Amino acid sequence: KYKMSNVIRKTVGVITLSAYSLFIGCEDSSIEPITFKLNAGLPKDENGYYHMNLNNGSEQTLHRISGKVLRNGRPVNVIKFSWLSDTYWIMGDWQVPIVNSSSYSNADGEVNTMVAAVVSMKGDTATIYYGYHDNWTYEDTFGDFKIIFN
Repeated sequence: KYKMSNVIRKTVGVITLSAYSLFIGCEDSSIEPITFKLNAGLPKDENGYYHMNLNNGSEQTLHRISGKVLRNGRPVNVIKFSWLSDTYWIMGDWQVPIVNSSSYSNADGEVNTMVAAVVSMKGDTATIYYGYHDNWTYEDTFGDFKIIFN
């Protein structure tokens, strides 16, 4: 007579229950798209432009731009964001972008990038572009916003 060990018996039981739950327990297989809510942390004018005051007496002013990534009102972790701007500054022979090029959302759904404007940009308007890919729905989302440097 052949006897299965308790470990094998329990393993087979767990696999069987898991497979059964997977097929029977699914009520709705639709996946809602991700939503992104920008929090620039800057005042916004009636035209939708954000305003960032540059620090007097300092060559560079740093500011953090944040946002929340949600699906069905819940935070989404590890979504890669790409950031780009039409504005940059020159240091020697290098073009220096004013935003970090990428970041990831955390467990709270928060995503951040830094804006680094210099004094010579006073009065300029920068367009910040962002984009992300939803690995569940295979959708790409792109957006932009404008910042006036005061």
